[in-house]
Amino acid sequence: MASTLSPGQTASAIWGRIVKPEQADLTPELARAILKLDFDTEDHRRIDDLSEKAQKGTLVPSEREELEEYLRVGNELAVLQAKARGSLKKAKPAR
Repeated sequence: MASTLSPGQTASAIWGRIVKPEQADLTPELARAILKLDFDTEDHRRIDDLSEKAQKGTLVPSEREELEEYLRVGNELAVLQAKARGSLKKAKPAR
């Protein structure tokens, strides 16, 4: 099913406006903790399986929805981690 949302209406765009990754204002400790967040091994395997099925064109609708949720969460995590990386870069002392 094709989305009727404009790019600015997606969950990732909304999270971007909440998190404001361009405002690199996290403490180094919090930034490092955010950068440690990741899917666990079982989820990585599931993502790989779903992605392989998608490439083969064999996903059933429920699997497509599941893969889209993984992608959505991954995009949202990427927004948080972008802010974390920027915050760490900003916190490094100038040389």
